[in-house]
Parts: sequence; C-alpha cells; structure tokens
Amino acid sequence: MSKAEKAKELFLNGQNCAQAVLSAFAGELGLDEKTALTVSACFGGGLGRQREVCGAVSGMCMALSLKYAPKDPTDHAAKAAFYARIQEVCNRFKKENGSIICRELLGLPAGPSVPTPDKRTAAYYQHRACADKVKCAAEILEQYFLEPDR
Repeated sequence: MSKAEKAKELFLNGQNCAQAVLSAFAGELGLDEKTALTVSACFGGGLGRQREVCGAVSGMCMALSLKYAPKDPTDHAAKAAFYARIQEVCNRFKKENGSIICRELLGLPAGPSVPTPDKRTAAYYQHRACADKVKCAAEILEQYFLEPDR
C-alpha cells in the first residue's frame, strides 16, 4: 500500500487530516505513531477547525520539517532553502486543488466555526473532499521524497 493510500485509510479510520498525512510517513522519518498523532492533532480542520491552512498541507509540511529543517537557527541560507521546499510542495497542492485554505477547499464561508468536530458518518464522508485532499498531500510528499537531489 502506498503512503498516499495509507494516509487516506488513516483519515477514514478517524485521524484528522494532518494526523493522517504525518502518521503515514512517521516511521520513515524516525517518529513513533503516538508522537505523530500528538504533535499533529491541533492542525485538523485548518488549525482547530478554524478553517485556515488545510490540515493535510500542515501534515505534509511537518513531514518535510522532520526531514529537511535546518538544525542551526542562525543559518539563513539553510532556512531559505527549507522555506523554498515548503513553498514548492504547497504550490503543488494549490495547483492540484486550487487552494491550501481549508474553508476554500470545502466551499465554506469565512467566519468562525464551532470547535466541535462533525461526527464521522457515511454522510460526512460523502460531502467532504478531505479524504481526497489527504491522499493528494501524501502523493505530493511521496513524489517529492523520490525526486533526485532530495
């Protein structure tokens, strides 16, 4: 099973979008599943259901951070190169989906959202594109990690 399929399955089994993407890659990034679930928990629903940056994109960026983040905070060239990586994968996601913003991806209006997550029912999955966005983010990450010079 590909990491993308695994991420989608994890989402369909109850993980939020950020958790599903990060968890799918946790093992190869030296991260145990419990830690992956914990550090990514707040990014679901576009950061705690605020509908800002898509959680799948946040999970993708956390995985990139684990692999490529500069270790020296004063190394500005390394930071610039790292931020270029982040922008590149975000742009790939945006090109594929039209946005990296949760509410735009879901067709929701701007404004406050209740913090209570929707129950994961068959109806929930029918009207949400989240599982496909999770799979897309994981596919982008899988492809990125396989490219030469990565």
